[in-house]
Amino acid sequence: MKRSFVPLYELAHARTGDKGSRSNISVIAYQQKDFAILQRELTAEKVKAHFSFRNPTSVRRYDLPNLTALNFVIDDLLDGGVNLSLNLDSHGKSLSYWLLSMEVNIE
Repeated sequence: MKRSFVPLYELAHARTGDKGSRSNISVIAYQQKDFAILQRELTAEKVKAHFSFRNPTSVRRYDLPNLTALNFVIDDLLDGGVNLSLNLDSHGKSLSYWLLSMEVNIE
């Protein structure tokens, strides 16, 4: 049975960084052929909706086709940053894992 939707982690991996309340998540395709799927499926609007439980104020996407990567800059995601946040484990890798769990349409 062919699947139409797969978790993003089957197509890509991620790297993250943060500064203050801004998170920076890069999604990198494992294979060049999947980069078009990432471009189509990972819009700034969909990523913002995926993180809606954290109330981000904006999401900007930067395409890096030579690296088959998309870089997302997400504002006001981190409750003021690592040193000000009372939330545990809400930074970097945790956020990238959450994004990589997003279902994407591969057809």
